[in-house]
Amino acid sequence: MPRNLKEEVVFTAVMAGLMVFVMTAYNVTLAQGFSNGLVMAILSGYPLGLFVAIILDLLVVGPIAKQLAFKYIINDYMRKRIVLIGITISVLMVLGMVTCMSLFGIAVEGELSGSHVLATYGHTWIFNLIVALPLQLIIVGPIARGVLGKMQRATANTESAAAMNEED
Repeated sequence: MPRNLKEEVVFTAVMAGLMVFVMTAYNVTLAQGFSNGLVMAILSGYPLGLFVAIILDLLVVGPIAKQLAFKYIINDYMRKRIVLIGITISVLMVLGMVTCMSLFGIAVEGELSGSHVLATYGHTWIFNLIVALPLQLIIVGPIARGVLGKMQRATANTESAAAMNEED
């Protein structure tokens, strides 16, 4: 888990960057199929999607997911096993981000008008959840936690070296 703002920003950048890229590729491929303009369509949709995802993650979904997790779900048993806390927060984050980003996706595609908005949203939400949850738990989450762990070890090594130098 990130311990300060710098770690939170790096963790969010890695997590959101990878999740948004894969989910953008998935959704564009579903919408267009494998076509000549597929790569350009993915790359053109990525920056705005990443910006929205980072804002949602840091300001809306992240705080709500953590608050819900620690208030209603995480118990004393789970507090002893940090991995369970991470999985719980990850699942809540995916649910929140899929909910928001699915709405963002259909809004960007101009699908918010018409009589089948709820059906379109429900379909989009389910199809995104089917990919996003395992993607986050099996691939992207471990990568982001690995980067965070390396960052935290480097910080700890720097701090211990500085403390040793002060003692001398």
